Amino acid sequence: MLLSLAAGAFVWTVDEMREGETMLRDRQWLLALRVPSQSEHLLGGAPALQLAREVTALGSPWLLCLLVGGVAAVLMAMRQRRLALFILVSTSAGASFNAALKLGFERTRPDLVPHEVIVTNASFPSGHAFGAAMVYLTLAALLTLRLELRAPRAVLLGLAIGVTLAVGVSRIALGVHWPSDVLAGWAVGSAWALATWLVANATGWFDRKDRPDFSD
Repeated sequence: MLLSLAAGAFVWTVDEMREGETMLRDRQWLLALRVPSQSEHLLGGAPALQLAREVTALGSPWLLCLLVGGVAAVLMAMRQRRLALFILVSTSAGASFNAALKLGFERTRPDLVPHEVIVTNASFPSGHAFGAAMVYLTLAALLTLRLELRAPRAVLLGLAIGVTLAVGVSRIALGVHWPSDVLAGWAVGSAWALATWLVANATGWFDRKDRPDFSD
């Protein structure tokens, strides 16, 4: 159900974006984070701008690569090679998929407000939002396999979702993405994480001890 909802949200956003239906809302939501009549200034001033830059770093491709590589190295040291390989393959394929989407849609970056960080590629979907959703949700799912109680599982998943949402909002605050870019990134990144885990479990990719138990 969650996979269907995430995929459906992405398809809907793509359809609305192509028809130009998102532009009015995109402009309104982007400017809502700016000082009225002074769109070059972010609400909250310099402290808010610095916070947005620090939060957006949590979705940086370099940080996500280091995080995924570090987790994979730990799993290899624990002799859980299949799980380590799964994480490396699924996240690498996901990054390539997002890059292909950007090339396919070739949407230009917002020009309403100054770009507070350097950007070089296309706008749709947001790579930071996609990467955060894919990596943090995947790693949260991995760690929940080791937790027996529901409360820690819920807290861990909540943290992963919270970081993912914060990264996406930071991209809008920094003026480098339309809100619909971020929504699409969240949706397709979540769908990718869910799909890869379901496929891996169904096809026996995991070792028996690593397979999720949904009986509780």
